[in-house]
Amino acid sequence: MKMMQMNIKSIDEIREEMLDTVTVSKSDIFRISEQCRQDYDNITNELASIKQVMVKLNEEGTQLEELVKAARHKLSEVSMNFKKYSEEEVREAYEKAHQLQMDLSINLQYKKQLLEKRDELERRLNSIHQTIERAEQLISQISVVMNYLQSDLKQFGEAFETAKAKQDLGLKVIEAQEEERKRLSRDIHDGPAQMLANVIVRSDLVERVYRERGGDEALAEIQSFKKMVRSALYEVRRIIYDLRPMALDDLGLVPTLRKYLRTIEEYHNNSSIEFENIGQERRLPAKYEVALFRLIQESVQNSLKHANACQIKVKLEITNTTVNVLIKDNGIGFDTSKKKEGSFGMIGMRERAELLEGKITFDSKIGKGTSVHIQVPLSS
Repeated sequence: MKMMQMNIKSIDEIREEMLDTVTVSKSDIFRISEQCRQDYDNITNELASIKQVMVKLNEEGTQLEELVKAARHKLSEVSMNFKKYSEEEVREAYEKAHQLQMDLSINLQYKKQLLEKRDELERRLNSIHQTIERAEQLISQISVVMNYLQSDLKQFGEAFETAKAKQDLGLKVIEAQEEERKRLSRDIHDGPAQMLANVIVRSDLVERVYRERGGDEALAEIQSFKKMVRSALYEVRRIIYDLRPMALDDLGLVPTLRKYLRTIEEYHNNSSIEFENIGQERRLPAKYEVALFRLIQESVQNSLKHANACQIKVKLEITNTTVNVLIKDNGIGFDTSKKKEGSFGMIGMRERAELLEGKITFDSKIGKGTSVHIQVPLSS
């Protein structure tokens, strides 16, 4: 009983660590969003002030144009009737016309500078607005991940406690399960958490690139930013699938497998995953659906990650008495007689099948691909 409590505590600690990591990432993105909102308000106020100054400059410019026109007329009159005016009057007419022309030039130059400043601020406002929208989307996506971590992973821990009470899986199985959870924790820390942290740097970089290098390079930086966000979203979705797909409870094993394998194929463009159901498409008891899904999921992931397979076939057959599954790939294969040091993947899969009183076999040769056959009897 003490051993079981220690393992459950370990799972809870891992769950809390993942929640802390995601929470910190959410807080960082929220701070980015709030800073962008503050910058947005400041620029909006500055833009309003510029527009007010431009209104005054336009009025002054109109008045100066009238005065310059009158001064030129006066200067023309003095020039034509030079003898009628004193030297002082002539000099005063020239100086007044020159001063008014200078004032008008300064007015026009100031208006030009303000127009350029206004255009720059409007572009910055648009860029900041887009950053705020992206930050809000990321916060929403992280909230979904947190909900899964707070609910589904907790249920997973409870299911593990029940399974532990029923049967002692042995030290190797415990080690294999702990390795899976550590890997999941590392995936979250090294994947979405790191990518989300980069959002802070990249959002500042986009604005700086736009100011210093222009719109084309800033646009290229934004495209790179979008790719990074898509990668973070993919990692989050993958982790959610690893925890427990909701469709498994709602739709059952066959529809969930179709959706899962189609999703995995979409994110691995160079791989083809074919799924065929040749048996009955019906619901199974929850423990069968979860265990079979995990076995198929791990087999497919092994084909993609370790065997470098580009073609995978999954065949499922559900009869009244048994469930048969065949996962076949064209990967690099391996020597089944040699055990890899520190690897418990095959052991864990065998133990999972044996919990259902079934069996799993591995047929593989180096350079010839791998076939995994799962057979589980259905109790009455």
